[in-house]
Amino acid sequence: MKAKKYLAAFVLVALIIGGIIGVVLLENRNKNEHQSIIVTNFVAYDFARAVLGSGNGVRMLVKPATEIHGFEPTPQDIIDISHADFFIYTGGESDEWVADMLKDNNIDEGKTIRMMDFVELKTEETKEGMESEDEEEGEDEYDEHIWTSPLNAIRIIEAIRDRFVAKNPAKVDDYANNVATYTKRISKIDQDIRNVVADAKRKELVFADRFPFRYFVDEYGLDYYAAFPGCSDQTEASSSTVAFLINKIKTDNIPVVLKIELTSDALAQTVAAETGVKILTLNAAHNISQADYEAGKSYADIMEDNLSVLKEALH
Repeated sequence: MKAKKYLAAFVLVALIIGGIIGVVLLENRNKNEHQSIIVTNFVAYDFARAVLGSGNGVRMLVKPATEIHGFEPTPQDIIDISHADFFIYTGGESDEWVADMLKDNNIDEGKTIRMMDFVELKTEETKEGMESEDEEEGEDEYDEHIWTSPLNAIRIIEAIRDRFVAKNPAKVDDYANNVATYTKRISKIDQDIRNVVADAKRKELVFADRFPFRYFVDEYGLDYYAAFPGCSDQTEASSSTVAFLINKIKTDNIPVVLKIELTSDALAQTVAAETGVKILTLNAAHNISQADYEAGKSYADIMEDNLSVLKEALH
């Protein structure tokens, strides 16, 4: 409690000092441009730059190649958010800190964009063989990985466009053209995935890892089995879960075992050793490596890469 009080006091003082600086900066801003957009994760970063036409002025709080779950902002992050034109976040379990941050620091909620507001939400589920999570009785946890459905990604990008246009109507044509180009590419990916699934020999995926693809599999009519739920902080599976995954692969003749990006492949290696199948990575776009970030890799690039993985996993 004392640590929280000290942090709150520090943030308050920093905000006062930052506010004075912010006023000076605001007076010098070009009213026709967004000077500062703060986002929590990679997909929010990618969707914002898709609307703007570049990543200039967009800052991602979660650093490349780091874990988004359990992120906590620094006092400087809060100051930056308070001065930003927009703050974009997902709104799920990994963003639990946001509501208190907005309230405790009197940050204008009118400039916040919560991506989960723009799609139909699904609750997390515990499938057969999956390690269960410890949850409070009666708690209904929504799955935050909304962007894994390309159609949801389009909805979110269009919603961000509308918010940007409302603040900056002079840029309406630029934003509209940028979004039309990007969403056309995502629409093609969506159709390519549907074609892969339509021609597939099987409709089942097995993950020796967390499973953040609920919206994806529901969109394309796929079944799945996994070691952990999407936001699980568990890293070691029980012997019963490992045995279940091994048996599922053998019984259903699954050709590959999947893992997600930027996680250990230890469990997948164990399953692969017992089944003889290949390990492949299906990328949920939680985050990207530093090299991919510097190269400008996009959500669309990631989903295109996933196509070849999906073909091999379903055939």
